[in-house]
Amino acid sequence: MGLFQRLANFLGVRKKDVNVLVVGLNNSGKTTVVNSFKSEDDRITDIVPTVGFNVERFQNQNLAFTAFDMSGHGRYRDLWEHYYKNCHGIIFVIDSSDRLRLVVVKEELDLMLQHPDICQKKLPILFFANKMDCKEALSSVKIAAALGLDKITDKPWHISASNALSGEGLQEGVEWLTQQIREMLSVKS
Repeated sequence: MGLFQRLANFLGVRKKDVNVLVVGLNNSGKTTVVNSFKSEDDRITDIVPTVGFNVERFQNQNLAFTAFDMSGHGRYRDLWEHYYKNCHGIIFVIDSSDRLRLVVVKEELDLMLQHPDICQKKLPILFFANKMDCKEALSSVKIAAALGLDKITDKPWHISASNALSGEGLQEGVEWLTQQIREMLSVKS
């Protein structure tokens, strides 16, 4: 390893590549959330429902994120588990205004937390309580209670009220996730 590379590592300047999984039910705003983290030049203007998954890249602080934006349609949710093993964190996007499917969100979350590739790791999970601008949206506190997030004691988690269209709440959430991943990587080093 060269002198510059060692110095960059020591100072924490060198970018580290990390993988995050972006999951949630269809129409929760996953692609819009990920799109907002990309640079202005790389953002897409017409967002269509994801089929299968999309791979997107963005940066925050000295982390280079590769985001696996997974489809939330029922027939594609089985794909999520194929990406658990190599991820450094999870972004779980919830449509705060979709009260009827909150039970399905809880089922999917419980399945994910019980998966062997997740339950044995201390992966940080960022929850975006998205679409907070909708009149019928539940608060992030009510969503956390409905999902039983207080029972997640073996992983760091955070819930952030957000509006992916305006960007409100997104930066706070990704800053938290970045810090958690940095701490996790420094422990492993």
